[in-house]
Amino acid sequence: MHPLDLVVLCVYLAIMVAFGARFSSQQRNVQDYFLSRKKVPWWALLASIVATETSTVTLISVPGYAFGGDLTFLQLAFGYILGRIVVASLLIPRLFSGKLMTAYQPLATRFGSGLARLSASIFLLTRSVSDGFRLFATGLVLAAFLSTFPANGTMSPGVFLGSNGVTGLLALSIGLVGVTTLAYTLLGGMAAVIWSDVIQLVVYMAGAGIAGLILFTEIPGGWAEVLALTQSAGKLAIFNFAFDLTESYTFWSGLVGGMFLTAGTHGTDQMFVQRYLCGRSSHDARRALRWSGAVIFFQFTLFLTIGLMLWVYYTTYAHESLSVITVDGVVQTDRIFPLFMMTHLPLGIRGLVVASIVAAAMSTLSSSLNSSAASTLGDFYIPLTSATRSDQHYLSASRWVTVVWAIVQIAVALIAVAFSKRVVDEVLGIQSFTGGLLLGVFLLALSPVRRNAAPVIGMVVGAAALVALKLFTSVSWQWYVLVGAVTTFGIGWVLGHLASKTQSKTDSTTS
Repeated sequence: MHPLDLVVLCVYLAIMVAFGARFSSQQRNVQDYFLSRKKVPWWALLASIVATETSTVTLISVPGYAFGGDLTFLQLAFGYILGRIVVASLLIPRLFSGKLMTAYQPLATRFGSGLARLSASIFLLTRSVSDGFRLFATGLVLAAFLSTFPANGTMSPGVFLGSNGVTGLLALSIGLVGVTTLAYTLLGGMAAVIWSDVIQLVVYMAGAGIAGLILFTEIPGGWAEVLALTQSAGKLAIFNFAFDLTESYTFWSGLVGGMFLTAGTHGTDQMFVQRYLCGRSSHDARRALRWSGAVIFFQFTLFLTIGLMLWVYYTTYAHESLSVITVDGVVQTDRIFPLFMMTHLPLGIRGLVVASIVAAAMSTLSSSLNSSAASTLGDFYIPLTSATRSDQHYLSASRWVTVVWAIVQIAVALIAVAFSKRVVDEVLGIQSFTGGLLLGVFLLALSPVRRNAAPVIGMVVGAAALVALKLFTSVSWQWYVLVGAVTTFGIGWVLGHLASKTQSKTDSTTS
């Protein structure tokens, strides 16, 4: 990177840390630190939901998907919209029925603290792994931009593929993003997270838009050429109506699987539920969630379009440049957008676009750190100490726990360097495995099932079913949430019903 680009990036990182410091004086207790006094307007919640959901994975893997395939990824967006409607209608109203700090506290009231802590543990594990992969993706892009090239201008594949000494630079990049995000999250709490999300949404959308416009100018025939070439190659296909459970990104897996995936993440994941609890009312939270679906659909469309233009440019005008991101004859599609940005953006703009990529990562990572700390305090530490410690003690503990989860996610990102391929599939696959189990339990909480072992057994059977799917079938990960949720709910409901009948007979005999 040119010194000017580095200045732009460093200024952005400094602004984020200063932004977090601005909110540090407002943190008097854990309610302030984790819920931002419940005064966030609905449009800021919307921006925060979208920014949290959009990580570097979205920015680099979704264009890569269109480069290597077509537009069928967009089918997931239809399911995402339906899932939001379900969550807004069924789950959000119940979150405002009491003074909650985490998504899993209602489970403790309904089924006991054991199940609530098990659910919280699943959330913490999922967040640590999936967001660690997201941090890795950010480090990959940043390391590529920070790499030093030979004087002749040639590029080594190691710049993008993590070899030839670049691994150390990749680790440094991961650490830089992780520590900077930790700094402003630690200082400002949830208020800093949400309001920085608003800024970061603008930054990364502007960065992607600018990069897309520059890419468009590199194609002599303009939009007509893009349409003609992509259409002839069959890359404009949006719908795939094949009913094949082993195939990802079909209409059915996108619509049904995407709906269950979103219901699982946005309805049971503390990272999103915590945002709703920061809203002024249930109405504001539902409004923000519903409209966020439209914004996500627009984002997917933009990033997929960039992917199509990248395919036209590199296959028609710069095919030889793909050698630096090719392994065993296969183009590593996650690297294609960073390759273009690194080699075609002008000075200053390059720094802005890199800052936008970092912004997308920081929005997700900061949310993950704060929500993981909230769950650790709200579901474990405060109940175990019987809420007998001072507000200052719990606030201090919240900050220390935030540091611990930052270290964990940085470690996961460093481990991911060794074996990650297409990050978007890996991240969504991880969330699909656990999201169904949690969704099944939350649905049981809406049923007549009472406090007993039924939900736990349902989760165990659901997990076993998912492991069997993974090991012994080729069923797409996009069906995992549906299978996990239906199995967990079905087994839990049947056992709960049987337990209720047995208890009724016992009560009748006793009387």
